[in-house]
Amino acid sequence: MLSRVAERIYWSARYVERVENIARLVSVYDNMMYDLPKGVDISWYNLVKINGSTELFHERYKVQDEKNVLKFMLEDDTNSSSMLSSLKMVRENIRTTRDVVPEATWELINELDIYARTNIKKGINRSDRHTFLTRIIEGCQTINGLLAGTMSRDATWQFVLLGRNVERSDMTTRVLDAAVSLMLQHQEEERLALAQVLWSKVLKSQSAYLNYRRTVRTSISGAKVARFMLNDAYFPRSVSFCFDEMLLAVNKLPHGDAVLESLNALKEMDFEITSSDDLDMKFRDYLNELQIGIIQLSSNITESWFSFDKGEAA
Repeated sequence: MLSRVAERIYWSARYVERVENIARLVSVYDNMMYDLPKGVDISWYNLVKINGSTELFHERYKVQDEKNVLKFMLEDDTNSSSMLSSLKMVRENIRTTRDVVPEATWELINELDIYARTNIKKGINRSDRHTFLTRIIEGCQTINGLLAGTMSRDATWQFVLLGRNVERSDMTTRVLDAAVSLMLQHQEEERLALAQVLWSKVLKSQSAYLNYRRTVRTSISGAKVARFMLNDAYFPRSVSFCFDEMLLAVNKLPHGDAVLESLNALKEMDFEITSSDDLDMKFRDYLNELQIGIIQLSSNITESWFSFDKGEAA
């Protein structure tokens, strides 16, 4: 496989996952606003913090309100991580690799891109936001389902797995970080009122609610949710599961020693959580170290397979 083709497939998978994650975050955040206990106030600006885009946001907007945050997250073409920017990148990458992905992929991504651009105001305004975001999530899942159901498990598929799980593990750490940050922003009495709603929404943002109930079998608490989202061996959006999926993929590709080293280092990182009191600034530092490790992992993937002067990755 040519290195440039491998890179485009890798980034296609990352951007599809990013589009779905943006839709999930906005949808759950929107839903959480209606369920907050009386007296507990949460800013939409936290969504910008989750994505680490505060500097770019302030270059574009003066007011940190709901409308500006959603324009920045969904529509803004100067934000390379916005929904429409990510869809544009998926479309461009798939357009140039149509001969190595299922034929219907190009049609599906075009349909999703056209729907998003035509109806983007529904996502920014409140009235049809839920319908719009649900359609985006379903569109991404349809594309992922097509790839999973029809692609040979060759090198192309391994780069799909790498892209998807790099993006997914990164987002899971950011969602946990945002939840802990919200808890720490409030006083003890407000935290008690906020905890049940917040951690339930964290699970729902990752479609993890039923799996958590089935696996953990007790009430929802911050400590149990964090452990589940970090360490569960069977849930596809847990950080541990994403790392295991990438290990399987890397072992089927040549020239992956540096990537394996990064993945094994990430697997060894651990933070003991015995109660919700452990979800403090030290835990946020741990999540930050995980995110830095994932960035290094992505850099090693690029150096190992996409930067060959010889022109071939595998």
